[in-house]
Amino acid sequence: MSTDLVVIGLGYVGLPLARAATAAGLRVAGLDRRAGVVAGLNAGRSHVDDISDADVREMRAQGFTAVREPEVIAGAGAVVICVPTPLTAHGAPDLGAVRAAVADIAAHLRPGTLVVLESTTYPGTTEEVVRPALEAGGLRAGVDFHLAFSPERIDPGNPAYGLENTPKVVGGVTPDCSKTARALYERFVTRVVEAKGTREAEMAKLLENTYRHVNIALVNEMSMFCREIGVDLWDAIRCAATKPFGFAPFHPGPGVGGHCIPIDPNYLSYKVRSLGIPFRFVELAQEINQRMPVHVVDRAAELLNDAGRAVRGARVLLLGVTYKADISDQRESPARAVAERLRARGAALSYFDPHVARWSVGGVPVERADDYLDAAGVADLTVLLQPHREIDPALLADRARLLFDTRGATADHPRVSKL
Repeated sequence: MSTDLVVIGLGYVGLPLARAATAAGLRVAGLDRRAGVVAGLNAGRSHVDDISDADVREMRAQGFTAVREPEVIAGAGAVVICVPTPLTAHGAPDLGAVRAAVADIAAHLRPGTLVVLESTTYPGTTEEVVRPALEAGGLRAGVDFHLAFSPERIDPGNPAYGLENTPKVVGGVTPDCSKTARALYERFVTRVVEAKGTREAEMAKLLENTYRHVNIALVNEMSMFCREIGVDLWDAIRCAATKPFGFAPFHPGPGVGGHCIPIDPNYLSYKVRSLGIPFRFVELAQEINQRMPVHVVDRAAELLNDAGRAVRGARVLLLGVTYKADISDQRESPARAVAERLRARGAALSYFDPHVARWSVGGVPVERADDYLDAAGVADLTVLLQPHREIDPALLADRARLLFDTRGATADHPRVSKL
C-alpha cells in the first residue's frame, strides 16, 4: 500500500492531523494498535471530540483508512508519531509508546522517508532516543532519511484555532530535514515556523505549557487568600486584563487537567533534575495546582458548616466532570480528586455532565442527575467544576440551594460563593 503519510496514533492529536492531510489531498493511513478504534474509524465512527462521525465518513470517502498492521509504513513517504507520553507512577517520562512506534518504523524504514515525532517529550528525545533506534538498521538520519520534531498544538474544543490555522513549529536534525518537514506541513497548515533544531522545537512545546502551568498556579494560590483579605479576585483579574501590554489573564479553578498542563512540565523538570539542578518554578506550580482539589473540598465543608450541615450525609452535586468545558475528555480532571475527597468525608454524591453518560470514582459509580436545575434545587451543596455551555449560570444561581462556583461563571448572588 503506497501512501503519502502514515499517522501513528489516532487520538486527539493524530486524528485531526490525518483529517487535515486527507482534506488537502494526501493519501493518508492511520496506524493504531487499538482494535476498537480502527474498526470504529473504518465504519465511520469518531472517538475524538473535535472530529464528528460525518468528518470521519468524509475522510473515508477521500481515501483515508485506519490499520493495525505496521507494514503500511513501508510504503509511506512520511510517518508522523502522535502517541501518548504519560508519566510513570514515579513521575518520570514514560516513552514506552514512542519507543514502540519507533521500533515499528525502524522495521519498515525506507530511504527518503520523512519521520516526524509530535508527541510531547523532553529536549533531546529525537536525537537521543528516536535517531539511534532508526539508524540501527544502517540508514543515516539527514542522509538516507529525514528526521524532525514538530510539537502538537491541538486545543480540544477551541472553536477559533484548529490544526490548519495554528502555526506549526518544525525542527530537523539537519537543515534539509527541517525543510522537508516544513514542505509536508505547508500542504495543510497556514504557517510553518522553522526552529534551529529538534531540541529547540521540543523545548518550545514545554515552554508554552510551563508558562501556562506557572501562571495558573499563581492565580490559584491567590484565590486561597484573596477571600480572607476581602478581595474579589475575579474582578481584579477582569480589571488587570484591560492593560493592553505586559499582562495575560489566567483564572483560578479546582485544579488542572488534560494531558498538557499536569503532565508536560514534568518532562522539563525531569530533564533539568538529570543535570543535578532543581527547577523550583515547575515543582512549586505542581504543588500548588495539585493542592487545589483539597482546597475546594475544604471550602465546600466550610460552606456546608455555615449552612448548618456536616459534610457527612450531605447531598453534594458536582457539575461538569471533564477537564475542560464543552468536551468529553476526562484525562487528569480535578473533578475526580474532588469527588474522592468528598466521598471520603461521607458526602452523598451525584453529578451532571452533558458530555459524560457514566462516571465512576474509585471504581464506584456516581449517580447521574438527569436535570441539573432540579438536582441543584434539592442538593445541600452544588459545586460548579466545569461551566459547559449547556449549564446556564444565571438559572443555576437562582435554583441552587447553595452554590460553590469554582470557575467564576456566575454573577454575584446571595446563594453563590466563588473560589
